[in-house]
Amino acid sequence: MDISGASALVTGGASGLGLATARALTAQGARVTIVDLPTSSGAAIAAELGGTFAAADVTDPAQVAAAVQNAAGASPLRVVINCAGIAPPAKVLDRDGNPSPLAGFAKIIQVNLIGTYNVISQAAAVIAKTEPTASGDRGVIVNTASVAAFEGQIGQPAYSASKGGVHAMTLPIARELARYGIRVCTIAPGIMETPMLAGLPQTAQDSLGEQVPYPARLGTPQEYAKLALSIIDNGYLNGETIRLDGAIRMAPR
Repeated sequence: MDISGASALVTGGASGLGLATARALTAQGARVTIVDLPTSSGAAIAAELGGTFAAADVTDPAQVAAAVQNAAGASPLRVVINCAGIAPPAKVLDRDGNPSPLAGFAKIIQVNLIGTYNVISQAAAVIAKTEPTASGDRGVIVNTASVAAFEGQIGQPAYSASKGGVHAMTLPIARELARYGIRVCTIAPGIMETPMLAGLPQTAQDSLGEQVPYPARLGTPQEYAKLALSIIDNGYLNGETIRLDGAIRMAPR
């Protein structure tokens, strides 16, 4: 799908995978709306890219609806990239053998899974009402899961559950939105160079990279962005979760 002149909305667009994708979409001629928290650098990045910034919590329906309207205001909204997410580790039992607080589990599910669904539903309602392209396309939605959806490690029950949910809902949503000419796919990244990993010592980052069969390194946000653009470009990709992981299969810890 040609996205030149169209609008694109990127959640979590102020850093990491979202930022790289916002830059790539801008380079392809899209008008990008970055959705991120008010405390992020989203406003400065949007100004740099010639786009717009919509401060929003992805779990808030009203805030997301306003962000979607913002994105669709200047040109048809054709692309939605869901990159917003959190990943604090927490085991089922704490060090004393007591149940970990349920609120922590619920928060990760709320942001990663419910937040993604919220953005999909709010955006799809707008995209479904736009005029289709000559080929009948109205839009593409790309979600972000994780290899933790398939090989969750110890300390990742909530994160794995949230990303597994993103993977699981991809196909039914793609089937539902097919009638509107909206495609839905999900990317499941492996160990990527994100701000979360950037805080680790270089030796730790190198050790993680060496666990990847080939290439034996961390994945880059730019590689995520390239895959997102490929999904947008390839009109026959739909309802699929694509691993982007260098063939890694995560160990228990």
